Amino acid sequence: MAGSQSALTYDTVLWFWRVVVNIFFREIRPRGAWNIPKEGPVIFVAAPHHNQFLDPVLVASEALRESKRRPAFLIAAKSEKRKVIGAFSRLMGSIPVARAADNAKAGSGRIALSPDDPCLVIGYGTKFKTELAPKKQIMLPKSLGSSVAEVVEVISDTEVRIKKEFGGESGKTTNKLREKVQQVKNSEGKDGVEYRVLPYIDQSEMYGAVYKRLTEGGSIAIFPEGGSHDRTDLLPLKAGVAIMALGAMAVNPGLRVRIVPVGLSYFHADKFRSRAVVEFGSALDVPPELVEMFKTGGPNKREASAKLLDLVYDGLKTVTVRAPDYETLMLIQAGRRLYKPPGQHLTLGQVVELNKRFIEGYLHFQNEPRIQSLKADVLKYNRALRDLGLKDHQVPRATRATWKTLGLLVYRLGLLLVWSVFALPGVVLGGPVFITAKLMSRKKQAEALAASDVKVAARDVVATWKVLISLGLAPVLYMFYAFLATVIAYKAGASTKWKVLTPICTMIAIPIIAYSALKFGEAGVDVLKSLRPLVIALFPGQQAQLDKIRKERERLSKELSDVINEYGPKLYEDFEEWRILMPTSSAPPSSGQPGIWNRKSGTGSRGGVDGQGHLLTHPITWLDERIWGWTRSARRGTNVWAGPKSTEVSRMHTPDASDEESEAETGDYDDVLGQIPGYVSPSNRLRSRSLANSYADLQQLKRSTEQRKHLHPEDHHLLPLKVPVDSSASVSPTSTSHPDGDGQPPSPSSPRRERRNSLEGNVHVGRLAVLDQEEPFKECTEDINRETQLRRRQVLPLLDGQATSDTK
Repeated sequence: MAGSQSALTYDTVLWFWRVVVNIFFREIRPRGAWNIPKEGPVIFVAAPHHNQFLDPVLVASEALRESKRRPAFLIAAKSEKRKVIGAFSRLMGSIPVARAADNAKAGSGRIALSPDDPCLVIGYGTKFKTELAPKKQIMLPKSLGSSVAEVVEVISDTEVRIKKEFGGESGKTTNKLREKVQQVKNSEGKDGVEYRVLPYIDQSEMYGAVYKRLTEGGSIAIFPEGGSHDRTDLLPLKAGVAIMALGAMAVNPGLRVRIVPVGLSYFHADKFRSRAVVEFGSALDVPPELVEMFKTGGPNKREASAKLLDLVYDGLKTVTVRAPDYETLMLIQAGRRLYKPPGQHLTLGQVVELNKRFIEGYLHFQNEPRIQSLKADVLKYNRALRDLGLKDHQVPRATRATWKTLGLLVYRLGLLLVWSVFALPGVVLGGPVFITAKLMSRKKQAEALAASDVKVAARDVVATWKVLISLGLAPVLYMFYAFLATVIAYKAGASTKWKVLTPICTMIAIPIIAYSALKFGEAGVDVLKSLRPLVIALFPGQQAQLDKIRKERERLSKELSDVINEYGPKLYEDFEEWRILMPTSSAPPSSGQPGIWNRKSGTGSRGGVDGQGHLLTHPITWLDERIWGWTRSARRGTNVWAGPKSTEVSRMHTPDASDEESEAETGDYDDVLGQIPGYVSPSNRLRSRSLANSYADLQQLKRSTEQRKHLHPEDHHLLPLKVPVDSSASVSPTSTSHPDGDGQPPSPSSPRRERRNSLEGNVHVGRLAVLDQEEPFKECTEDINRETQLRRRQVLPLLDGQATSDTK
């Protein structure tokens, strides 16, 4: 590791924080980590900055785990002065950045603009000669957007000239300031408005540290928005990242700096046991012509920085979910849930990708009458759900009430009681930590909101303070419990041996009890969330309302699919080829018998996910199936919730882990690749974990081989996918590199992943339909594979002959 800190220190500190964030988050899923260059100077540009001090931990953790890169973060000097944060940041070699806004001071008197010159500031009771100087800045109050202008000349104590109008070249704040001054004059009888003075900060030391690290081939990470926030869209990017990249290459002509955009997507970022996705985009090369422009200085330097910043922004758009406002984001998420076919469980990566595509499509076609009508219907459906107290994912299962509904309700109430009893000791012992963390985080949230100009509700600081307060209070509380247990041991007259062992055993047992309470409590909360649709189904008079809203959901889902099918090809030329969700009619029927359809997956996901989604990711489904799936309906594949006939999985639905879709442990797009003609999963090949966690294969599928052009469409699935690799090609903003690294073949140290025996290629569903579902999976697989291999041997010689003929 570059710098004075050792790699061991960095790894140790990061290991500690990884343990902490893995306790706070239920799941952290990386995507596209193969885009990270394995060597050379790299700048990680992360956004949106929605989780203050936890965002850097997630980025650094995934970068180290997936690519062995140890980025040094640029941290606000104000944050580095905090005892805990500052200590850890220094151990990880972070680079402090002084921000003028953090050192702002209230100016004397009040200010207004000259009626004739918008760049001439007039003061009332001001002391410009002592408080201002060239290069210092004047910041307007929060009510005027905290606009800033740089001072170029101090004329007198009451007159100062600024470089540009407030609000930039457009001067959009000038009229607002004059209106505000007139309003204050009429209402309060005072001249001008209050202002703050921002000092001039010399950043040469910071840039020197950045250039040094990049020249040594290291990596840095930066949040270009300049600060954390909880808005649904990105804040304007600061030019610092562009200056760093261009400046480093200008100082060192042979240096090749690459910029990796990193998108952070949270599912309830401020809540305990939520989920997060860290997505790494394609590495961007810095255009040499911009470096040359940067070297000339002046206007060309600013133009080069602006152009590179535009490239960075475009890169971030590919890895972030951006909505113009909260209402649009909620609408998009509601539409995405309606679009997901029942019984099809999306990975976190697919959820993020769908959100991005839905937002892009909505913003492009939002003025279309059909889109407006659909939007109104979806919002009306959401209001109906709120009135009933249901979540969208609960609608399909809250249907006809039978004796099984009552039985399942009683069973889950008992299960909830069991989980509560198991979780109770840890909840009681950890109660002071939970309560204190919640109250203190709310206080810090209110303080941050009052001090910020960009935060909506300051949710971005909540998770950080929950973690910091818990880290500080938990050890103290545990030591108190150990002391209390020791006192009891002495009072009880225990032997010397137990007097010595009591505090040690207590300090070991308390964290174990707390973690057990976490897991049992988590399962209990999931069960609790599943009770509402059962209760509503049993409530007299609710059946008609439930039937109505279920039919409305089905109608909206169909309407949404029709809209996507109509407008999708207009937005994406290759829409049908690369759409994420395959038609559900292509999936084989489900049965309760242990035949071919119920083959267990080798992915090793939690709870034992099988080929049809059995057990999902929650062990409660296993209990539900064993206790409630013994009837004739289960053996015949009948769903007791949906009437006498169904092709859905024959089990009681599992309690959802959250309002979002359940996740699988396979690669984000593994289930999609299996549906694409011509794709054969690579075998006898080294595959890194990052490849399984990204959609690299989807990108590589676009590079079709010449052989496919000569093969009949019906036989495309007989050819394996061959991906050409050009290790010398550089990666541009629109290109992709090899999925295992920076345009290089897989490393020999990459872990080998062996697949269990499975079907070759993309066997046509018609072939599967004629199979005997009672036949064991192994025999069916071997038979179909033999047929496929035989056909391939018959077709490939003809193909080679055709290719030779074309060459001649």
